[in-house]
Amino acid sequence: MKLLVPVKRVGVLDDEFELREDGRDVDPDFLEFDLNEFDDYSLEEAVKLKEAGEGIEVVAVTVGPDEADDVLRKCLAKGADRAIRIWDDALEGSDSTVIARLLAAVVAREKPDLIFTGAQSADHGFAQTGIALAGLLGWAHVAVVSFLELAADRASAQLRRELEGGLEQEMTIALPAVLTIQLGINRPRYASLRGIRQAAAQPIETLTHGDLGINDASVGEAGALSHVRRMYVPAKGKAELITGSPAQQAAKIVDIIKQVRGL
Repeated sequence: MKLLVPVKRVGVLDDEFELREDGRDVDPDFLEFDLNEFDDYSLEEAVKLKEAGEGIEVVAVTVGPDEADDVLRKCLAKGADRAIRIWDDALEGSDSTVIARLLAAVVAREKPDLIFTGAQSADHGFAQTGIALAGLLGWAHVAVVSFLELAADRASAQLRRELEGGLEQEMTIALPAVLTIQLGINRPRYASLRGIRQAAAQPIETLTHGDLGINDASVGEAGALSHVRRMYVPAKGKAELITGSPAQQAAKIVDIIKQVRGL
């Protein structure tokens, strides 16, 4: 059985930062990079299944430049068996849909039985990649999974998913499937010193979009279905504490509304 775990290297925003000259993202000089928190939980869930049964392989995969090797080595140190990184210059500007397209091509090569993604990324938070991947594959999928138990025959899984209002839904899903994993489903482990040393010596397979059989028009900004026009820091508003009787407060609110509307 093979478990595929897509992961992402995300930037952690500090209190002080500047935007790039084009105004479309944060200047990377003001960011610290690490493994996406949600992906840490999806990796842990895959490694737990591996440890609970024989013949299970965990493969971590990411889309990113050379620096993304760091998060893959963290995955290897925590128990992943292999790591794959996809990148070339043409992938710059790819959105969630393009990332899902690349991952779908990796799935065609690796033929996993189950895919774990984080419920969302800690930087952009679109929560689209896992669901888009399932759509491209035509696989069953469940989002925001908070509990998972693999059936003895490994043909299905019982799980719970979070709903609005604190509710949870219990279901059984047939494999293959794509699951997006929620925070709190487990407690991610720390990488051991031995694991870190072993991971440093393990090879990371690198692929380009051409290796995956994807043409230039389907990647980067050319293949993206969404585009960031600009980012900006919203102007700070002001607050006013309205005191007095209910009638006085109501009258003050009416005055404020009239001022805002220019009446």
